[in-house]
Amino acid sequence: MNSRKPVLMSSSLRILNEMGENIKLSRLRRKLSAQQIAERANISRATLWQIEKGSPSVAMGIYCQVLFILGLEKDLLKIAGDDVAGKKMMESELIKKRAPKRKLS
Repeated sequence: MNSRKPVLMSSSLRILNEMGENIKLSRLRRKLSAQQIAERANISRATLWQIEKGSPSVAMGIYCQVLFILGLEKDLLKIAGDDVAGKKMMESELIKKRAPKRKLS
C-alpha cells in the first residue's frame, strides 16, 4: 500500500480549512455536539475534529458522510458544476474549427 501523502498547494489547504470551518459552523448552528455527529456518521470524534480542521488526510467519503448527517450532501454537486474556464476553452475550440476544404475536381 502506498503511504505517500499528497502535496497540496497552499490555496488548496486554505480551501480545505475553510470547508472544515463551514462544516463546524453548520454543526454548531444545528446545536449538535461533536459526539452526536461522530456517532451518526460512524466515525471517531478525532476524525470529526480532523474534518473540522480541513485535514486532507481524511477520505472524501468520510467528508460526505458528515455532510449527509448535516443535510448538506447536495453541496458536493456544486463542485465543478459551473466550470466557467472549461466552458470557455471548449467554446474557443468550437470557434477555431472550420468546415473541411472542398476538393477541386
